[in-house]
Amino acid sequence: MKKMLTFPSPHQATADFESLVGPHLDHLYRVAFRFCTNRSDAEDLVQDLLVKLYPRQAELARIEKLRPWLVTTLYRMFIDDTRRRARSRLQPIDDETAFYDSVPSATPGPADSLAREQRLQSMQAAFDRLSDDHRTLLALHDIEGYRLNELHAMLGIPLGTLKSRIHRARARLRELLAEG
Repeated sequence: MKKMLTFPSPHQATADFESLVGPHLDHLYRVAFRFCTNRSDAEDLVQDLLVKLYPRQAELARIEKLRPWLVTTLYRMFIDDTRRRARSRLQPIDDETAFYDSVPSATPGPADSLAREQRLQSMQAAFDRLSDDHRTLLALHDIEGYRLNELHAMLGIPLGTLKSRIHRARARLRELLAEG
């Protein structure tokens, strides 16, 4: 009669692994944190250890003093990872905020948006204080983009006069902006 091989169910295998390693997880995390000095790296290191050891449950069950063995394995994985990072051409950025601060954003931040909004409000207030003639000329020329010859045809004002009026309107707008 042939003997049939039996495999533990995935649930049973997980329970066995948890019963072996579970009591040591807090200690492993504390040790990993001391090695890495960073929470996420310590969590990753412990997780990598667990992933590596999960298929080797039978070996773990035969180890007499499991905690020192786990810490030794954790330390060796930490050293291997440190050496691998040193050989890598890509260097991770330790401080995530330094990375995000160094990358220009396509969208303005809150401070930039507020400053822009304040500039627009002061510009609009100064623009509203201009005389009707100055406001009209700047609106048509500078804002709407009409050229001088188009303004000459629309308003019937000579080109030389248009140029001087636009110059005076811009100068007055600068004065009003400086006054605040």
